[in-house]
Amino acid sequence: MLYSKAELDFLKEKIRSKAEPWYPLFGLIQSDDRARPEWEAKPVAHIIRGTYNRPNIGAGNLGHDAQAAYINALQWALTDDELHARKAIEILNAWSSTLQSVSGDDARLLVGIVGYKFCNAAEIIRHTSPFWKPEDQLSFEKILLDVFYPVIKNYGPDSNGNWDAAMIVTTMCMGIFLDNEDLYRGALGYVKTGRTTGAIPNYIYESAQCQENGRDQGHTQLGLGYLADACEIAWKQGEDLYGAFGNRLAIGFEYTARYNLGFGVPYDPVPDIFGNHLNPAVSEKGRGNFRPVYEKVYHHYHNRKGLEMKYTKMVLDKIRPEGYHWDHSSFGTLLYAYLPVFPPGQQTR
Repeated sequence: MLYSKAELDFLKEKIRSKAEPWYPLFGLIQSDDRARPEWEAKPVAHIIRGTYNRPNIGAGNLGHDAQAAYINALQWALTDDELHARKAIEILNAWSSTLQSVSGDDARLLVGIVGYKFCNAAEIIRHTSPFWKPEDQLSFEKILLDVFYPVIKNYGPDSNGNWDAAMIVTTMCMGIFLDNEDLYRGALGYVKTGRTTGAIPNYIYESAQCQENGRDQGHTQLGLGYLADACEIAWKQGEDLYGAFGNRLAIGFEYTARYNLGFGVPYDPVPDIFGNHLNPAVSEKGRGNFRPVYEKVYHHYHNRKGLEMKYTKMVLDKIRPEGYHWDHSSFGTLLYAYLPVFPPGQQTR
């Protein structure tokens, strides 16, 4: 999904030999409470997430445990420390045996935010570890199909675009884990040509302005980050979504990076494709607060493709190393910044 076996094996060797800069960067993951084998999962049967996370009944538990499963699975893949594999499995099993429903006004967004982390954890564990019992894997598949998918299957096309971008990433990952090509390809087609604010050409305009730049810069980077995840996942499947619409993702990142670095940008006060979310000016809200979403995009467009990405590089010079954010896959400097360029389509399995 987000990482190939070749990439994980490369990083594992660098960490094993305590090489610079990888070994010190690995300390960022190790310092996260959720990365520790002592982390205790707190599954909830019926989750409710309301508007702007009010009420929050179990939603926080789900998010923190998704991150814990994900980074424990990564640590297992990068160190061969069995404790981390077993912790990831414990978390996956705890939720698989407990979760029955996710509801509330923001339920779709929540499933989009957490689902891809659970799926990446499960995919890594399933294909690199002998510890996860087949019956437990089937239980995990069941919550994907019976709990997560019904919440997000119709997406939320007229919401701000970060919603569908998150749901697209999770649906792609579900399709991969379940070996359901229709599910995967449905999400891939939707992010390219769907009538949704979350599709690449509808979220990032030809001018490079993004649908949420007039709303605030945090949500804009949220949407861009999920679209970057979708592009990386497609790349791992051998498809160049990054290059769609003339490298549209690259210009969206450059526009947003430029503005958040303090430079001026042109702005056209236009509504989204549904005639909604009209903002009269580019927003100052959250300006200069950078999310950890830039490394994988810079790795692709600069390292793989040789494009300059001037403003994205300036952001990275300012914020490296990328750390953790609840909404994102995080730790990009360790996981992407210093990778060799591997061929596309190399699978985890």
